[in-house]
Amino acid sequence: MSAILFSHSYFLRFDPKQWKTAQPYPPLGTLYAAAVMQQEGHHVTLFDSMFAHDASEVVPYIEQQKPAYFVIYDDGFNYLTKMCLTNMREAAFDMIAFARQKGCTVIVSGSDSTDHFEKYLDKGADFILIGEAEITLKELINALEAQEKNFASIQGLAFRQHGTTIKTLKRNVIKELDQLPFPAWDIIDIAPYKKMWLDNAGYFSLNMGTTRGCPFKCNWCAKPIYGNRYNSRSPENVVQELTLLKEKFGYDHIWFCDDIFGLKPGWVNSFATLLQQAGLQLRFKIQARADLLLQENYIQDLARAGCDMIWMGAESGSQKILDAMDKGTSVEQIYEATRLIKKYGMKPCFFIQFGYPGETKEDIAATIKMINTLLPYDMGISVSYPLPGTKFFEQVQSQLKEKANWTDSDELALMFKNTYHPSFYKSLHRYVHASFRKAAGLHACKAIFSNASTLKELRKVIRLPYYFYDEFIQRKKLKAFEF
Repeated sequence: MSAILFSHSYFLRFDPKQWKTAQPYPPLGTLYAAAVMQQEGHHVTLFDSMFAHDASEVVPYIEQQKPAYFVIYDDGFNYLTKMCLTNMREAAFDMIAFARQKGCTVIVSGSDSTDHFEKYLDKGADFILIGEAEITLKELINALEAQEKNFASIQGLAFRQHGTTIKTLKRNVIKELDQLPFPAWDIIDIAPYKKMWLDNAGYFSLNMGTTRGCPFKCNWCAKPIYGNRYNSRSPENVVQELTLLKEKFGYDHIWFCDDIFGLKPGWVNSFATLLQQAGLQLRFKIQARADLLLQENYIQDLARAGCDMIWMGAESGSQKILDAMDKGTSVEQIYEATRLIKKYGMKPCFFIQFGYPGETKEDIAATIKMINTLLPYDMGISVSYPLPGTKFFEQVQSQLKEKANWTDSDELALMFKNTYHPSFYKSLHRYVHASFRKAAGLHACKAIFSNASTLKELRKVIRLPYYFYDEFIQRKKLKAFEF
């Protein structure tokens, strides 16, 4: 069996916003693929680019390990890699060149390489794994080890033969996720992750996936890896891994990085019961939909299991925009789900998206009103970002001539024509945060008078004059861009 050096193309230092946030998660998808190859008997190592300064740091690893195969396997569970940032793409290209210089067979898997496999082949990659790739990787390396020359029968593959690009048939996704080995946690140095979390957040969080895919059809959401299918691990399998990770790493918190957590009927109920039976107490955060959160006992079971934070894809406070997105949820459901989350002692958080085609000043105002009325614990504000394979991308593709990807996750560039100039949306981002802080400060004042205040709310009250001033300044700047 041969030596395989795995890596991934996410460099935290290349994404200033995320470096400042200082909440890194291990490359879960990479570790899953490594575990499959370990199971096949290969010697597997990892160059973890998360904390590297640049791509050249891979060279000593290649020289020391002398792998036959260098595999860039991106973490398809993390939204940051799904964004296909050009900083990371260029780093991947550099690593491909370094590995080829050292005589490795180079294999690449990820959202960006699936969407742009020709670009990666142009840069010297030998094979691109298209879509969900653990089984494709296993079959490919088995074929290479057997010195086979015909790869056309391997599904989910792109490569070049005699100067011609060949893309094989699409591979079906894995349905029985419990059959996969747990991620290869033994090959990663967890210490820098734990240190950064403890130094900056005061606790240590790890990531875990309980599902793959999403069955909903929001027309801006790209699904290049797992598609529109939804498959789930059993709650028993998840609790078993949680127990192992607690013993191995002593985490304080878990981010369940599923697109939608606990969609399968009864899953969360069983999960909560199994956690209690195992005596496993944990805090965790999830991503969910407003309509799912309103299903009977779902929120109660999440609270019982230890969920403390729920990120909801609210997107907009305008029903017109939600319908245009094919979101399948209503503004009323967002309001009700937020109320229930707070009722059961959990923290609601919103993903908000501005700049969707057709959005007007009135739609923006409705979104700001929703945010300032519901006062989520946290929110992530972005502008509409067209990714290949989506209806939204097809709608604006002709306008993406100069730029089709952001450089890093904080660029927030609107890359197509809309109601306002792109500068407006950058200013809007700052204004919404200022407006929200002012609304939260006013709410904290009411809490004081009702004797329901906390230390955190007292701090907001003290800073309220600044919040008024900042909101006024940001509103004036925003007005300047309304042209």
